[in-house]
Amino acid sequence: MFLGHKRSLQTAAVVLTFVLALSAQTKPRARDLGVPFDGTPGPNNAITDVKGVEVGHTTLISGEGKLVVGKGPVRTGVTAIHPRGKASNDAVFAAWFTLNGNGEMTGTTWVEDSGFLTGPVMITNTHSVGVVRDAVIAWEVRRGAPVEEDWWSLPVVAETWDGYLNDINGFHVKAEDAFHALDVAHSGPVEEGSVGGGTGMICNEFKGGIGTSSRVLDAKAGGYTVGVLVQCNYGSREQLRIAGVNVGREIPEHTVWKDDVGSIIVVVATDAPLIPTQLKRVARKVSLGLGRDGSYSGDGSGDIFIAFSTANPDADNTKGLRQLTMLPNDSLDPIFLATVQATEEAVVNAMVAAETMKGINDHEVIALPHERLRDALKKYNRLAK
Repeated sequence: MFLGHKRSLQTAAVVLTFVLALSAQTKPRARDLGVPFDGTPGPNNAITDVKGVEVGHTTLISGEGKLVVGKGPVRTGVTAIHPRGKASNDAVFAAWFTLNGNGEMTGTTWVEDSGFLTGPVMITNTHSVGVVRDAVIAWEVRRGAPVEEDWWSLPVVAETWDGYLNDINGFHVKAEDAFHALDVAHSGPVEEGSVGGGTGMICNEFKGGIGTSSRVLDAKAGGYTVGVLVQCNYGSREQLRIAGVNVGREIPEHTVWKDDVGSIIVVVATDAPLIPTQLKRVARKVSLGLGRDGSYSGDGSGDIFIAFSTANPDADNTKGLRQLTMLPNDSLDPIFLATVQATEEAVVNAMVAAETMKGINDHEVIALPHERLRDALKKYNRLAK
């Protein structure tokens, strides 16, 4: 379930994608363990429940033992999120928000001013943002992006730091790794845990990584879908709360650094017809979902969120007037609530899916122990089953 430095052939990449997709369907998730959550999830309980959204990963795992910069051990990767699928060049309305700015998400200055996200959202490690950004442009050109003199691209690439487990200064993420994540992106179940950009990440001093969840609004609220994907690498054990229970204090062993350090990137997708000012409000609501899980957004954390809507296709067409559809502001409350709920669950799904990992210099980060989690919830009468 990983790619090493010797790049796999196309056949191997197809096999990898199939294996990861199968894993996404068979790994237990938070709800399977009896963690109670509010709201109604979509069929996959994933960001891909928003029609058109595709997610792909490249996972790089190799080596063990002592750190040798440039050689490893390697525990890193890339994750790609296509708002309308990899075959589409149609931009989406979008907005971003930074809760705490000790991190990076490129391309957001133009998202802020234009109100559009053009192309994918990529997530990787802190020191691989540049290569992934450049790779996205190359991928777009290879796939027939406009080549006129005035064509340009400002890709959105976000990061969290995996240097506790990964040889981050070895620069192991290459352009072809970004190409692979972009090419294998798919709809349906999403691989979670120690995959893609989340491979080497830590969450609340348990193994973290990629997590996702979704909510479907009832018919009276329009029946829209809100999906969330997180790359979580933040939080202190002592503050971790799951379903209102301070699980961190119930499982205090094998901590890492006892501070709220690291970062989290959150991507919110919806098919509700929202314009950029409304999506900015949605992006802010992510903060409340993280608060439910115990985050207080420490000084060393980069907590950066982006939200987009797949409604209003062809809105960025430069010819003639555009006819848009939007919800009134007083109809947004169900979408705000869905965002909070899906964010809360996506983080827990990431920790549930992740497995114990040993990285550079034999640094080890344990997985959230499933039975201990169930015991903690049962102790406070919060176990759903």
